[in-house]
Amino acid sequence: MSTSNTTVSTGGLPSRRNTELAMLVFAVLIPVLAYVNVGLAKDGTVPTGTLGYGLGLGLMAAVAHLVVRRWAPYADPLMLPIATLLNGMGLVLIWRLDLEPTITTARLGGPMAPNQLMWSALGVALFLGVLIFLKDHRILQRYTYISMVVALVLLISPLFFGEVNGARIWVTIPGVGSLQPGEFAKIVIAVFFAGYLMVKRDALALASRRVLGVYLPRGRDLGPILAIWAVSLMILIFETDLGMSLLFFGIFVVMLYVATERTSWIIFGLLLSVSGAVAVASVNAHVGERVNNWLDPLALGANGGVTETAQSMYAFGSGGLFGSGLGQGYSRLIGGIATKSDYILSTVGEELGLVGLMAIILLYGLLIQRGMRTALAARDPFGKLLAVGLSGVFAIQVFVVAGGVTGLIPLTGMTMPFLAQGGSSVIANWALIALLLRISDTARRPAPAPRPTRTSNRLR
Repeated sequence: MSTSNTTVSTGGLPSRRNTELAMLVFAVLIPVLAYVNVGLAKDGTVPTGTLGYGLGLGLMAAVAHLVVRRWAPYADPLMLPIATLLNGMGLVLIWRLDLEPTITTARLGGPMAPNQLMWSALGVALFLGVLIFLKDHRILQRYTYISMVVALVLLISPLFFGEVNGARIWVTIPGVGSLQPGEFAKIVIAVFFAGYLMVKRDALALASRRVLGVYLPRGRDLGPILAIWAVSLMILIFETDLGMSLLFFGIFVVMLYVATERTSWIIFGLLLSVSGAVAVASVNAHVGERVNNWLDPLALGANGGVTETAQSMYAFGSGGLFGSGLGQGYSRLIGGIATKSDYILSTVGEELGLVGLMAIILLYGLLIQRGMRTALAARDPFGKLLAVGLSGVFAIQVFVVAGGVTGLIPLTGMTMPFLAQGGSSVIANWALIALLLRISDTARRPAPAPRPTRTSNRLR
């Protein structure tokens, strides 16, 4: 009996598009109900924009569903509804924080929900473009080294622009605004790593000797991981971007482990990551300040008050099990633009409680699980590695942001995918979901039935 590493058969599988449609209905209704809940809590009336918000979110979901039904009929049925639900809840939370005058000032950019809705629409448009024009994900393998160049250009470009809040992670485009190239670089980097490791994995899997039960890689094979480590340190030093540095190096180590199945690469990666971060934190004031805030969050900040990390901890603590209710929390005390970006998860914890926070985390976990399931089902090595890379990028970003907000690790300044304010982030993450759906569609698509062979009855 032969076995297969795919989840498809020549007999075909149901496309599950009707299941996706049913879940999309709930993915739209839940944010709309949350929107109404905020209005009732703040003003005692149903918000006047409820119909417009519901129609807008529903239209984006409907168009995305129709494109998936037409161009990726066998794609995973859960990814699109989960992404829609997270994006919709993010819009509600940003609008809810816009209602607080102290954090919605001209200095902080004013209301952010309308812009975030526009960026979300652009993200869905890119999602549609990827599914329509990228017929086969294996085409990306041809551009392995071109993607490396593109990723480096995206990562280096913020150095030529001004510093914002102690970090150089933004690129200002006249007439468009500020973009964060690192959000797009994470996808391009995953494409490069998938193509590179598919070719080099046999050489990287070789081990020279065994020390303390761990196979150590050969000295000459340490070159790639040392080079990536050096690049991540350069990002951290020159751009003061701790989050992107961790993401960049972490995804390489994860994909390297998946490609080679060598635990030694994980150990080396962790040692290099920790040593590099400690060294930079000791000489860089901005990174060092974030580490100090993590070690002692109750210390007085530069303005004489407690740190934002401490305010975030207070928000989680006051939320309790079920939360204070949407629109009835005090996360505005965190202050600044970070309330809608870095610390938006604190609003979830305070107003939806531990139950709501865990529901959001479970949605992220389910989305990552479906990505990894797609990797297992993929028929080609490049597709497997690319799906692992994209899912790993998403998982690491969720862990880094959630860990920083809850005090598990130092705050990195990254945005929670789909939930937090950030045009670059929401656009890039919709493109990431589209790539995963394209790989999923290829993996789940029924294999073509073999052609019947002609037989001859002629006797020889």
